[in-house]
Amino acid sequence: MKSASNLYKSGQSVSIKETGEKVTIMKSQYVKNMKRYSYTVKEYPATFYFEEELLKI
Repeated sequence: MKSASNLYKSGQSVSIKETGEKVTIMKSQYVKNMKRYSYTVKEYPATFYFEEELLKI
């Protein structure tokens, strides 16, 4: 079975799907019980996003 890997890297610019706002990834963390990565962005450090909520620019 292939192990999961994060889609986005620290420092990468992405956009938030819902708003289209451009943000910068600060860090990623694997959420084991959900089997996916969450991301913290520089512009909203108290909020985290999952991969499906972000888009590559």
